[in-house]
Amino acid sequence: MSLKNDAFPSSAAFDLINGALQNEADRKDAVNNAKAIFGFTLKNTSGQTESWHIDLKNKGSVGKGVAPEGGKADVLGETAQHREYMMGRVVMSSYTDRRLLAATLTLSDADFAKMVDGKAKAQQLFMAGKLKIKGNMMKATKLEPIMAKAQNKAKL
Repeated sequence: MSLKNDAFPSSAAFDLINGALQNEADRKDAVNNAKAIFGFTLKNTSGQTESWHIDLKNKGSVGKGVAPEGGKADVLGETAQHREYMMGRVVMSSYTDRRLLAATLTLSDADFAKMVDGKAKAQQLFMAGKLKIKGNMMKATKLEPIMAKAQNKAKL
């Protein structure tokens, strides 16, 4: 099942990332190094938002939604609909479950495409204010190795 959404051209990258995790050794290495679930919400030029997650904590998988079914996102991208009420580290949101957050990431579809293509680095996007990270930035950097593997295959 494809993770691509035609309204978000860069979403094809989630299929590439999923493909990079199909190798057993690469998947185990990614899970051992990251130990986090990364949630992404991209915003397209029409102002629409869509969410995907990369589970590098348990399964080493990629899916739609901010976290796996019944799971918690450690690094979560935020949407305009994602209204949060902070209570310590527990976030109550428009989603029905609670998610424990280490950091939040926000970025546009176009900037995500540049990052996956290798035309922009996450650090550059962050410094330019195009990638916003709230919370544990170190947790967010754990995604870099798997993004590098996807960059080798990406042509977005």
